[in-house]
Amino acid sequence: MARLAGVTGAVLVTGACASPGGVAGISTLPPAPSAEAVAAAPGAVTATIPSPAQTTVVPKVPVRVTVERPKAGDPVQVPPPKVSAHTYAFPVKDCRVTYESRLLVLPKTTIWAAKGCSFVSPVNGVVHEVNIKNRWRPSTDRGADREGRFVSVIGDDGVRYLGGHLDRVTPGIAPGTRVSAGQVLGQVGNSGNARSTASNLYFAISWKTEPSLWWVRRGMVKPWNYLDAWLNGNRTLSPKDEMQAVLAQTGAAPRCVTLCKSKPGAKPKRTEKPPKPDDEHITVGG
Repeated sequence: MARLAGVTGAVLVTGACASPGGVAGISTLPPAPSAEAVAAAPGAVTATIPSPAQTTVVPKVPVRVTVERPKAGDPVQVPPPKVSAHTYAFPVKDCRVTYESRLLVLPKTTIWAAKGCSFVSPVNGVVHEVNIKNRWRPSTDRGADREGRFVSVIGDDGVRYLGGHLDRVTPGIAPGTRVSAGQVLGQVGNSGNARSTASNLYFAISWKTEPSLWWVRRGMVKPWNYLDAWLNGNRTLSPKDEMQAVLAQTGAAPRCVTLCKSKPGAKPKRTEKPPKPDDEHITVGG
């Protein structure tokens, strides 16, 4: 019995060493280290890796951030650049105006304004021509009379400015009178061939000529770009350069080509003599 027990023990020890599987229910692998041992090991790194079932996806929610816009300071008023040595004034003062900005038959413009509004000198200068009488008649339609009452000024810039269709000319305004920009020369009206229209100022730019060349006086330079500038604050924009360019192109005394002829005038009616009585004619029956 003692011999048999010894043989059996030897067999068990030999099988345990030869088979990694060992005896059923008994592991032959070394035991796994504990969490405390792993954490205590030198250079050890611990982490918790969640299983797929434990992963939670958090939806992105847009974050609205309210930013208060800083208040801007007051705008800085920058004066327009000075482009000439002269200072100009819009030719109608202290009244609401409208005017054409396109060519209408002649290079001039019609400034619509209420009757009695002030026509002022556009620039410092000297009065050249003055017409205080409304000589225009529809029966003759003379070109020299079409602007009715008018005043023209030769500016210190060498340019001539005409204001026509005036209701009246300011007393004391005469040829040779020295005037300044903005000085009242007359009141807006509808004299001349504007008598059937609303009150307005006939405004034209040209160069100095003799009164006989009235077609030059009525306008040679398109004025609306300068009116826009003077009305909107750029008071140094000068028509001098453009005037000189047109003058060089046409000459100082160009011939009239538009609206030049006057009407011949109304002819007197022919008076017919009454017929002589017919002596041979006999009236019957009283």
